[in-house]
Amino acid sequence: MNAEIITIGDEILIGQIIDSNSAFIAKELNNIGVSIVQITSTSDTEQAIINSIKSAETRAEIIIMTGGLGPTKDDITKHTIAKYFDTELVFNQDVYNHVKELLSSRGISMNELNSKQAYLPKNCKVLFNKVGTASGMLFNQNGKTYISMPGVPFEMKYIIKEGVVPYIKNNFVTEEIIHKTILTQGIPESHLAKTIENWENNLPKELKLAYLPQPGIVRLRLSTKGKDRAKLISIIDNEAVKLNKIIPDAIFGYNEEKIEEVIYALLKKQNKTLSTAESCTGGYISSLITSIPGSSAIFKGSVVAYSNEIKTKILNVSDKTIEAYGAVSKGVVEEMSKGLLKLFNTDFVISVSGIAGPDGGTPEKPVGTTWICVATKDKTISEKHLLGEDRERNIRRATLVALNMLRTNFLKKSLTP
Repeated sequence: MNAEIITIGDEILIGQIIDSNSAFIAKELNNIGVSIVQITSTSDTEQAIINSIKSAETRAEIIIMTGGLGPTKDDITKHTIAKYFDTELVFNQDVYNHVKELLSSRGISMNELNSKQAYLPKNCKVLFNKVGTASGMLFNQNGKTYISMPGVPFEMKYIIKEGVVPYIKNNFVTEEIIHKTILTQGIPESHLAKTIENWENNLPKELKLAYLPQPGIVRLRLSTKGKDRAKLISIIDNEAVKLNKIIPDAIFGYNEEKIEEVIYALLKKQNKTLSTAESCTGGYISSLITSIPGSSAIFKGSVVAYSNEIKTKILNVSDKTIEAYGAVSKGVVEEMSKGLLKLFNTDFVISVSGIAGPDGGTPEKPVGTTWICVATKDKTISEKHLLGEDRERNIRRATLVALNMLRTNFLKKSLTP
């Protein structure tokens, strides 16, 4: 079963907003066995909307649209669809009553524009919108199903969950679509591909592998579809186990897990604590850790030692070490860790110092040069990394590398795919 998503609105085309609706819709439909063949964004004009619908009909059995259902003149989707299906707009008393009650609960009086929300195409199935004023509309024409929903994300999500998903499950026979995403850190995409080449070449024919790189992480998504859900899951899990034996240190989690969540869970399980001393990352490591509810159980605090003055006065880094080797050096991050251990008395510490960019680099230490130290009172591990030239990516990558160093050197337990 194939579907196409059409998002309607000039605000998407000019980059004023990000199309988050399509991602949500695609994920929800995928969960019930509907494959998305294309996502199209189109402008707020009648001809553009009609052209997009006609094009989608050549590829998909289900065409899902969002946007353009508001009460103002620039929202033309409802009128365009009515014209496309050669029908008229008729008054719906139930929708009118809902809109009036909803507005009243918000202290807003009903006006002519709001009243127009109760006029819907005569031949549509109304998808009731409990949380907003724009109803969803469903049409069955020429063997295709067309669904139009408001573009406001929370309203669209309500209609998808309460109207669209139940309708599809009750009216279509779909296959199971199973995905498993294996999260890796520390191996560039091309090197990873060479490392796992033999495993990839011997994957069962019904499995599809996709490489999904992002700064500091490469996600490996295994996908398959069929009728027997348990069998499909077993096939994917079996391949994940094989891969874990090939790159055990690189795999930090699965599916939607975040590395900070993995670190939190491992620290909590082992009843251990962490603190950080951050220079080039500017507190980003501690920000990720403390974004997790309950992180106070494992995280004591951080020193953002951005200047050399803070490194020396707060963390007791020696002036001589900085003079001899520079602030971005093995000696400095190790002394930062030593000072941090005394300051916070945690089981583990992470210290980072680097040149995030865009300037500050030298031939000997180009932008992206970063030293990272992970330590306990008894053991210290320091690594130098050349992360690149982009400041934002350098901060993100340094953070991920640091957390993965902690995991692989001190916390790693047997991962169950």
